Amino acid sequence: MPMSNDFKKRLLPAMADIVAHFGTPFHIYDEAGIYDTGLGLKKAFSNIDGFMEYYAVKALPNPSIMAIMHKMGFGFDCSSIPELVLSRQQGATGEKIIFTSNNTTDEDFKVAFSDGGCILNLDDTSLIPKLPAIPELICFRYNPGPRRTGNDIIGNPVEAKYGVSHDQILDAYRQMAELGSTRFGLHTMLASNELAYSYIVETTRMLLKLTEWLSAELNIRFEFINIGGGLGIPYRPEESPLDLTQMSREIIELFDTYQSDNGYAPKLFMESGRYMTGPHGVLVTKAINHKNIYRKYIGVDACMSALMRPGMYGAYHHIDVFGKDPAKLSTEKVDVVGSLCENIDKFAVERELPVIDTDDILIIQDTGAHGHAMGFNYNAKLRPKELLLRQNGSVELIRREETMADYFSTLNFEKNVLNIKA
Repeated sequence: MPMSNDFKKRLLPAMADIVAHFGTPFHIYDEAGIYDTGLGLKKAFSNIDGFMEYYAVKALPNPSIMAIMHKMGFGFDCSSIPELVLSRQQGATGEKIIFTSNNTTDEDFKVAFSDGGCILNLDDTSLIPKLPAIPELICFRYNPGPRRTGNDIIGNPVEAKYGVSHDQILDAYRQMAELGSTRFGLHTMLASNELAYSYIVETTRMLLKLTEWLSAELNIRFEFINIGGGLGIPYRPEESPLDLTQMSREIIELFDTYQSDNGYAPKLFMESGRYMTGPHGVLVTKAINHKNIYRKYIGVDACMSALMRPGMYGAYHHIDVFGKDPAKLSTEKVDVVGSLCENIDKFAVERELPVIDTDDILIIQDTGAHGHAMGFNYNAKLRPKELLLRQNGSVELIRREETMADYFSTLNFEKNVLNIKA
């Protein structure tokens, strides 16, 4: 969706100075906006004892952003060793980290169990024999298969590689209880970027019912359910935002009913990433070229290596031309493209924008999640810098741009040859 008015008021008056000082392209994030969203989430679920947001590190794995999450009291959702290390560097330990991975390696498990451990969320029963020790607290990722539908990004649960099937879930917890685990949680992740709040409510209802069944069968109690992430943001101006107020109201009612029926209620965990930071970041890039063939192209100094969602998913990201109001100026239909040697390297296709001149600044919006984090180096393209607009109005470099020295660093190594005898 278009940038919030508050973000615009903080960023746009300083944009020319920021561009002059740091140069383009860059992602810039809004500290105040991130705090507003995080504190709003905490308030919405404050009536559920033990509510906890575990920020999905994959969305924006930058220590400065993670420090904001840690300051709000949030934990971290990790799926790799570097994400575990980043989280621990912020001071998160033990049950402030959830580790959910699939096709987990022995090294993954070794690091997960080290340095205070974490909540281990297993993706498959085949991983049980691979555990280096039996954790006191265990969680499984549940895949309901045909019992639920997914959405465009994650897809049909039957086709998803994630999670323990419905037919396996009872035996999964039975095995861990018999091996010595005494504390239990239950997790699922069925949709991504979901704007229909009722889908999230139904996911909560599904997990609560499942815990009642598992508890009765195995005589165990669940400490928490984790409804995953998937809370969506409206990328298009015409889309309505997720109704967090109504969603939280209905989820709280489910927990109240569970408490009444069972004499206790589990804690509620979630692991939002995009919802927390997505709307609070933009990619700022400069128009450097005009091309007129069968379409009109505006070439910019960023490319798909800085934001791959449009090319990968056909995703829409709203674009403003700094200092040009489309309601007051002539517009034209253009493709906004980068320099990558791929035809999908497009930030916008046949988008109606104000007439763009060379050196105009384009603001590509909602890049605060799965933007820089999904960057890559194909075509030897280097990823841009990241900036943070602080609440006090200062702008801080929080990740420098990549250099050719970075790109070539993995080609500097000791000679290592295995001679194979015929």
